[in-house]
Amino acid sequence: MSEAIQFLEPNAAILSRRKEIVADLAELVPPERLVHEPIELVPFETDGFIAYRRRPLAVVLPETTAQVAAVLKYCHKYNIPVVPRGAGTSLSGGAIPQEDAVVLGLSAMTKIIDIDYANRCATVQAGVTNLSISDAVGGDGFFYAPDPSSQLACTIGGNIGMNSGGAHCLKYGVTTNNLLGVKLVLVDGTVIELGGKALDSAGYDLLGLVCGSEGQLGVITEATVRLIAKPEGARPVLFGFDSAESAGSCVADVIGAGIVPVAIEFMDKPAIEICEAFAHAGYPLDVEALLIIEVEGSEAEMEAMLASIVEIAKRHGVKTVRESQSAMESALIWKGRKSAFGATGRIADYICMDGTVPLSQLAYVLKKTSEITDRFGLRVANVFHAGDGNMHPLILYNINDPEDAAKAEAAGMEILKLCVDAGGCLTGEHGVGIEKRDLMRHQYAEADLAQQMAVRAAFDPNWTLNPSKVFPLDGRTAA
Repeated sequence: MSEAIQFLEPNAAILSRRKEIVADLAELVPPERLVHEPIELVPFETDGFIAYRRRPLAVVLPETTAQVAAVLKYCHKYNIPVVPRGAGTSLSGGAIPQEDAVVLGLSAMTKIIDIDYANRCATVQAGVTNLSISDAVGGDGFFYAPDPSSQLACTIGGNIGMNSGGAHCLKYGVTTNNLLGVKLVLVDGTVIELGGKALDSAGYDLLGLVCGSEGQLGVITEATVRLIAKPEGARPVLFGFDSAESAGSCVADVIGAGIVPVAIEFMDKPAIEICEAFAHAGYPLDVEALLIIEVEGSEAEMEAMLASIVEIAKRHGVKTVRESQSAMESALIWKGRKSAFGATGRIADYICMDGTVPLSQLAYVLKKTSEITDRFGLRVANVFHAGDGNMHPLILYNINDPEDAAKAEAAGMEILKLCVDAGGCLTGEHGVGIEKRDLMRHQYAEADLAQQMAVRAAFDPNWTLNPSKVFPLDGRTAA
């Protein structure tokens, strides 16, 4: 990949003290919780944004809040950068370290602390995977609603950091709508609790501030999340169209009619072919675009909602309408969609973008996205959460060809600018990370950025928590 995205220069004084720092960290956690040999550090050089990598100074894998606090207190004392890391599934480079940074990996903090059905919530450590919460409560008729495609691997701490969503966020909301409280360790090792089991709390909404802050305000070690009762029934339906524009217009009209399905997912022809070859889900291959629309409720509720949706789809020339006929078929339909990123990785390297646009602009942005990638001589597969306008164009390229990589990166930046210019924003759920950091000025005025950076600096005056992320590097001094 090109080196268009810059990192801060590592602190030479910290690098010169590496052995001493490693020895000090060994006093704070058990030996098996500390990674420092060069070969063992390789897996922590990057995350899901594999185009860039930096080898950290050391990695600590704590098991308790006390250990996290001790490490942060030590690093704060010596002004050592700290990069929080969950499962490393970030697609925006949110967990890529610097050479002078200590990575604080929370993947060993995997305890489900409490399940409270009376208050419909669960308290878990930050390293608990998204899907494991639903697995733990599913037998009792409950689930945790946010369901990013990486939910089998991604952790709750990372979900909170990026305010992750998923296919079913159209009805149930993203992480911030399902988060009740956190235990947060501040940069100096102070432990605080925000929110809790109650539906609201007094004072400033610091919980809302922390959710989506990308590990720059503190390190989350525990979270209390909302549990939801499973619906009476659920049914995904496949709608095939002769053009991406028709599918996009159909989505806008469904939502505009006041209909709120539990999910509306979009795939264009390249994505359909890729996912079908992997999952054999029965996706129609003779269409240019596919919508997966899932409804839920009683049988009568689902039938009534589907009838209205089908009528709208007919007005947009729908070519195929196929309802799932069994639980197995439903599982296959969702397997194909949720495997899209991995399935695409079987055939090519790709950059996954994450822009959000108003629903009325879906058809326009899809058309312009194709024009952009065509101009760069690249292929694109579009698969995304259409119900809330959260687009995920997958730009295919050859990571071993610097020229091809530079084209992919340039095309991606144009697509994100297109999303903003269409009235949307740079990210829907993947976060800013390093990927979109230098585009923040395209969305925000200098006064807007300065206010955000002032808030960030209030929590971390020395900017040592997850540095190089979110804000343009030349803007740091403005805070």
